[in-house]
Amino acid sequence: MRLPEPSELLRRHWPLAALVAGALLVLLWGMLWPLRGDSHELALEVRRDQQAPSALRLTLGVQDVLLLRNGTGAPLVFGPVQLAPGGEFRLPVEEAGEQDIPCPALPGGVLRVRVVPMPDPGMDRLRWRLANFGHAIRSMPLQGPD
Repeated sequence: MRLPEPSELLRRHWPLAALVAGALLVLLWGMLWPLRGDSHELALEVRRDQQAPSALRLTLGVQDVLLLRNGTGAPLVFGPVQLAPGGEFRLPVEEAGEQDIPCPALPGGVLRVRVVPMPDPGMDRLRWRLANFGHAIRSMPLQGPD
């Protein structure tokens, strides 16, 4: 039995080869491309009619400022700070770790802020990108049909 030559296999299965090559390029991009963003802020607006998350994840060097907005129409206590209605508070973070910040308006009365270091190029960066993508999908607002 004669084995087909590699060029013959490539000619016969070029769509599959192109798909595999494209997938490998996307993975390589995810592993090596630098992390950048337009803003270092992650906005969290607390409202009466909307349930805010009780935990947030920030990344040093990418999203390392928590921007809290008070949309409740009443004063809001956030740790040692009291925000007036419509007020904003920026909390910059400088080191990795977890911190619990008391905020009675949130579920459980506490906001857990987890700060992770900027991932190194390679598999760590790819995992970080995939985790951010998964979080973006899970936190999309639900909308019913019109």
